[in-house]
Amino acid sequence: MKASVKGNSREGVAPKPVTPELPRIEKPLKEKKPKLVRDSFTIPKLEYLLLDQLKHRGGALGMAIKKSELIRAGIKALVAMPDTDFQSAVKAVPTIKTGRPTKD
Repeated sequence: MKASVKGNSREGVAPKPVTPELPRIEKPLKEKKPKLVRDSFTIPKLEYLLLDQLKHRGGALGMAIKKSELIRAGIKALVAMPDTDFQSAVKAVPTIKTGRPTKD
């Protein structure tokens, strides 16, 4: 028969230090990115050149602007307009034939 040993079988081993449980910090909810839509459209060359001028104007003001950002800014400006100003702005834009332009 084996003799039983009394006492802790882990004698000589330091006990684990007790660390206080910290409250869990909740992660902030990630903002969902808006869904993007890719589209193409026809624009007269002179108006396309105006986009380039506006990009340079933004660059002179220390702003790097993309064409899509200019178009989106224009949409926001149109949305903010009263109806009479909106009508005037839209009427000032001539209607063009849609589709791919013919090769020159």
